[in-house]
Amino acid sequence: MNAKKKEEDVQELITRYRPIITFRVRKALGAQNPEAEDLVSEIISQVLEKIKSGEFRGESSLGTFIYTITSRRIVDYIREKTRVMKYAPVPQAYPDPQETLETVEASQKIKEAIRRLKPKYRQVLYLYYYQELTREEVAQRLGISSRKVSELVNYALKLIRKEIKL
Repeated sequence: MNAKKKEEDVQELITRYRPIITFRVRKALGAQNPEAEDLVSEIISQVLEKIKSGEFRGESSLGTFIYTITSRRIVDYIREKTRVMKYAPVPQAYPDPQETLETVEASQKIKEAIRRLKPKYRQVLYLYYYQELTREEVAQRLGISSRKVSELVNYALKLIRKEIKL
């Protein structure tokens, strides 16, 4: 019989104070905050736990007791979220359209310069830079010395630089 009475008291407490707690939480955090309902449930659980453990001694009204717990939990939640936000990465600034355009134009110039190279230079650049082969591996594939690979790469880069400056 006593257990049934306690259950009724718990239901009455939830029925009476849940709307008040919900109002306070939504007012403090914003009506659209998706975590508001979880926070309300957490506060109610805390209230029930503190009542069962005897922390509520009746020195104040039950409403004041619940108001205090609600206020403290809201403040804790806000502090927790602010701490997380303080260490959040700063978003990168949008790229400058002028720089983006210049990069695209430079890429096009380089692409055209490479296209105008003789096939042996294009092939060496392709193997060395795009396939990321070592000079020795490129030399083996082409049947030339690694020194010749270095010469071809350097000369090809020189031709590209010369054409881009024009």
